[in-house]
Amino acid sequence: MSRIATLDMLRGYALVSIMLNHMPLGFLRQFTLVNFAIFDAAELFVLLSGFLVGLVWIKVEAREGLRAAQWRFLRRAGQVWLALVIGGVLLALLSRGLFALGLDHTAIWSEYARWIEKYPLPYIGTLALMWMQPNLLDVLALYVILLASAPVLVPLLLRLPVAFAAGSVALWLVSVPLNAMLPNQRVEGGLLFNPFGWQLLFFTGVAMGAFRHRFMPVLLRHRGLLTVLALVVTLYSLGMATLWRLGPEGKRLADIMWHAVGVVDKWPLDGMRYAAIVAASWLVAVPFARPLALFSATALGRGLATIGRGGLFSFVCCVLLSVLGDAMVVNPPGAGVARRLGVDIWVIAALWVLSAAWMRRPKPADGRR
Repeated sequence: MSRIATLDMLRGYALVSIMLNHMPLGFLRQFTLVNFAIFDAAELFVLLSGFLVGLVWIKVEAREGLRAAQWRFLRRAGQVWLALVIGGVLLALLSRGLFALGLDHTAIWSEYARWIEKYPLPYIGTLALMWMQPNLLDVLALYVILLASAPVLVPLLLRLPVAFAAGSVALWLVSVPLNAMLPNQRVEGGLLFNPFGWQLLFFTGVAMGAFRHRFMPVLLRHRGLLTVLALVVTLYSLGMATLWRLGPEGKRLADIMWHAVGVVDKWPLDGMRYAAIVAASWLVAVPFARPLALFSATALGRGLATIGRGGLFSFVCCVLLSVLGDAMVVNPPGAGVARRLGVDIWVIAALWVLSAAWMRRPKPADGRR
């Protein structure tokens, strides 16, 4: 199956951003997406994941049939679940090892290190049941649920797209009380990434991947208007994220912009964040498609694409490296810009090396990844 270089590059950028954003004292985190938009790499990761599901589903179903497509993504849900469990264990072991060496770190909760040492089997059991999702890995729990639902819901989306969209929006509107009913370790109940809310973004991505050849010719007839609307939403998002840096007057204007759109909450996926990532997607896919394609051919673009192609392996590595990088900056305390920047560059390079090594591993005979 052919690769889309820009898509791989954007996935790689999302993973690098997730890694840098989880290093509290990192230097480059001030230049990641969250500093310039009302959404962050989590929305980008989920939307791209949905797009890939739609893209691959159509090709697999056409070539091998519906059952093959359903089984493929059910198996993928199992792989993500396994990555969540293994990643959670590795995360706790890394934290325990760092504490044993006298290296403090702030990127994750310190209790994981204690639990993996004193209660290893209960810790692994709570991971396996998804009753607990360690921070930094919690988006994988969302991904497990979304992928496990895909074998049932994607055929419905493909057959009844309008009715499916209406149902998806309706579910999003009642997502908060529904999520609170899910058994979980959190006092509030439910998953941190509310699956009843985030399904809207994921299946938007699935629709983009599955129907792109059908709806893009129609949308392109209104290219000018849609681009203007997307720019307005994107600039509004930019203003919300950046105006506070321009002094008291800028902060007052930013406050007005925030109040105008109501509560902006990442975890249930509020409407403003959803609108902002969808608007940005149009800009990426249409007016900025050519520049991004050219950038994906550069050395940096190819490096990011390598990370993006690493998939689950790259995700788990980026989480572990964020904890390790955090410890390298925190110890000894008082790190200056040079050390903080050096650590950032090191973790990015390490993530690229690990992803490249993973991509060069022997593949199964059928070529599936």
